[in-house]
Amino acid sequence: MTSPDSLCPEPPPAPPRVVAVVGATAAGKSDLAVDLARELGGEVVNTDSMQLYRGMDIGTAKLTPEERRGIPHHLLDVWDVTEAASVAEYQRLAREVIDRLLAAGRTPVLVGGSGLYVRAAVDAMEFPGTDPQVRAALEAELAEQGSGPLHARLAAVDPAAAAAILPSNGRRIVRALEVVEITGRPFTATLPDHTSVYDTVQLGVGVPRPELDARIALRVDRMWEAGLLAEVRVLEKAGLREGRTASRALGYQQVLAHFAGECGEDEARAETVRATRRFARRQESWFRRDPRIHWLPAGTGSDRSHLLEHAMDLVRTGQ
Repeated sequence: MTSPDSLCPEPPPAPPRVVAVVGATAAGKSDLAVDLARELGGEVVNTDSMQLYRGMDIGTAKLTPEERRGIPHHLLDVWDVTEAASVAEYQRLAREVIDRLLAAGRTPVLVGGSGLYVRAAVDAMEFPGTDPQVRAALEAELAEQGSGPLHARLAAVDPAAAAAILPSNGRRIVRALEVVEITGRPFTATLPDHTSVYDTVQLGVGVPRPELDARIALRVDRMWEAGLLAEVRVLEKAGLREGRTASRALGYQQVLAHFAGECGEDEARAETVRATRRFARRQESWFRRDPRIHWLPAGTGSDRSHLLEHAMDLVRTGQ
């Protein structure tokens, strides 16, 4: 005789969700991502644009193999420093990894502070084409005038894009102006609405500004002590100075300026702190505009267990 239980088999387990850990630099995202991956049976997927570069370890605060605690990390060390970053190419790579992990029943835990890369990975997002003539004209202006005037022009036609792009990031400024000219719309208008292509929960790690400023200063001090200058020397020989994207990375740009005799080492160090603090504010502004992000207070030491517990509750419930 058939038992009642056999007539009502248990439903199959729900497929894993995609988890994205976002926030400003030095907020503690990477440690939380590893904690979550350990709890969820997942693997970490990098969404930091500069950690995609091989050899850029100290200055990007890339976790060491020991700090990864046995958790596989994907999309680190993908590009040479001479290659220009491509969000469209990153999207292709990230979706391949995410789809493969989901198919294997593993939880992809995305982590990084590059807001556009996070959205490219999980949101319904297509990228406008390019026009070689428009691009060439803008790049000629950049070479002749520097990024400042172009950033001011971007601020006039698309204030939101200008607020999200560092004034020193000539490559991204050129791309944003190119999209404006090609499409006749602001660059930010080409971004999608808040529609994810995956079942995703986004967790923001929030740190009060005074504490975040202190963390950034400490991080820069530790980078110097860990040998950032030596790292940049090696990468300079590998073509870092010619790299359109990598040479603009925080810390690397300032050290290259020091090596070129444009400033002293102490000045380069202080400017790295200042520039990183400015960048952190832009990151926070970007992420705070996304209503889907659940914000968590950052924790250290014994507080980390409470942070993980709160994060796990959100992952399980989606609330």
